[in-house]
Amino acid sequence: MTESWKQSWEATAVYRARVRGCLLGGAVGDALGYPIEFSSLDRIRATYGPRGVTGLVPDGEGVVGRVSDDTQMTLFSAEGIRQAHERERLKGIGGGWSRLLRWSYERWLETQLRPGPEASEPARPSGGGYEGPRGGLITEPWLYARRAPGNACLSGLSQDHVPDPRAEFGPPGPVNPDSKGCGAVMRSAPFGLTRTDPVQAFTIAAHCAQMTHGHPTGYYAAGALAAIISCLVSGDSVEGSVLRTLRLLARHPGHEETSTALHRALDLAADGSPAPERLERLGAGWVAEEALAIGVYSALTTHRVEDALLLSVNHSGDSDSTGSVCGNILGARHGDHGLPHEWVERVEGRARIAALADDLAAECVRN
Repeated sequence: MTESWKQSWEATAVYRARVRGCLLGGAVGDALGYPIEFSSLDRIRATYGPRGVTGLVPDGEGVVGRVSDDTQMTLFSAEGIRQAHERERLKGIGGGWSRLLRWSYERWLETQLRPGPEASEPARPSGGGYEGPRGGLITEPWLYARRAPGNACLSGLSQDHVPDPRAEFGPPGPVNPDSKGCGAVMRSAPFGLTRTDPVQAFTIAAHCAQMTHGHPTGYYAAGALAAIISCLVSGDSVEGSVLRTLRLLARHPGHEETSTALHRALDLAADGSPAPERLERLGAGWVAEEALAIGVYSALTTHRVEDALLLSVNHSGDSDSTGSVCGNILGARHGDHGLPHEWVERVEGRARIAALADDLAAECVRN
């Protein structure tokens, strides 16, 4: 084994671990937060003790480890991205990301409209009939669960809009132009996993976010998470990744809400003393910039992955989305081996999530 080959092999192994870590970490954070998503901090503490939840707890039906629409949509993002990358590699056809991601999200929508995969092909025609890839995630029975999906995601995907990748950022998009809910940012980490540069990850994620969320903050936050993940995959620290992303954001008109939220997260983390009460200064996470800021703050302010994930969900707000974002970041930083093994083992769909991560990584290391 030559030294250069060994270094290449080791770099590929690290990359694969980061991809797996990002998807599994997001699912762990989601599963931690899902049972307490609509609870106040006082109620969480009254139910689970003064520290709030300290691990995976049963949801309203008594099941531990269930994931929400956050993980569902993230997985369909990853599937669409893998298909787009393969299409570009095999056929030399670029620029098809928007259409393939649109088809992938339509498949997710089918899982919200049907009881199971017995009729697994999308029946809802889109622009003259569905012509996208078949099979894949839509054949997985466990994904046919409606776990409080966002209204903007549902209504946005009922319209046949494929964003123009040449369009300028800044103006509101044509679909849900006033919506900046966290439904786009929580699904966008996979755009940063393709070993592309942060600029391209930001651009593709932001354009694809416009399928459902037209407010600039809604799609800028999605692009920012993808850029942060891209930087982490290349070996940057969490703080360094956020700072690079802030410089990228500053190039675009109307970035101020997203940039301000990230600056507040950095400043609050620098002050130390992590606590839910301090975290709640960043908001509740229902809107895009707040969910992103809470995930970043939690990942920055504690040294242990377990503590960061618990901090990201123990608050009065959208606990599953903030936990998911934090888990995406920590998993991309530390790889799957850095995640709490006991929690990963109990997450719904763990084996399928890991397999999809490996498929995505394998595709992206091919020339």
